Amino acid sequence: MSGDVRRHFHDELGDLKARLLTMSGEAEAALGLAIEALLDRDSGKAAAVIAGDRRIDDMEVEIEDRCINLLALQQPMARDLRMLTSALKIANDLERVGDHAVNIAESTQRLLQTRPITPEPEIIEMARLARRMLADALEAFIRGDAAAGREVCRRDEQVDALHRSVFRILLTHMMEDPHTIGAGMDLFLVSRNLERVADLATNIGEDVVFLVEGKSIKHHAEDIGEALPTEPAALS
Repeated sequence: MSGDVRRHFHDELGDLKARLLTMSGEAEAALGLAIEALLDRDSGKAAAVIAGDRRIDDMEVEIEDRCINLLALQQPMARDLRMLTSALKIANDLERVGDHAVNIAESTQRLLQTRPITPEPEIIEMARLARRMLADALEAFIRGDAAAGREVCRRDEQVDALHRSVFRILLTHMMEDPHTIGAGMDLFLVSRNLERVADLATNIGEDVVFLVEGKSIKHHAEDIGEALPTEPAALS
């Protein structure tokens, strides 16, 4: 590439990162609002999450178009190529986060039709961890920080452990009182969707390592490191 063309290309990459950050913010906000709807038993907030999903879908399409155009017109190599392929994958992961937020909102709407049931504290902690993982994964991507990407991946086991705990707790409740089966199943679906959000944040963390080091760590636990201990905290 000539100097002017390369400068233009890197300006386009910078703008692409900014769009990914905006999309990440929308996905995080949708997830946060879905959890608020669950905790507040607020049908309006749940409906707003569902209605807002189209905006996240449109962002994914826009980012995909930009990536494909840059790949076709600039034919990037090495790290620039990894950057564009990672951006394509991350946009898809963020769109799926939006879908999981919608799923949680839909579960909330069904729960509003049943007698009030308090979500387990483990679900609230899962939401906090999943949202933090998502934000940290995108920050690692923007900074090109492979160590931070690995650190996000290590946190996934904490969310998985909480998900398993939620399953055991809800199963016990449903066995003791069959009238709670419907609500219990919806709370389990909430937990499952939060677990999947953490998986998607982990995907982004793995993409950061690939971007920076040109190395895939998917399915290679030895390249991630030891899991970190869980530190319960309030939902931020």
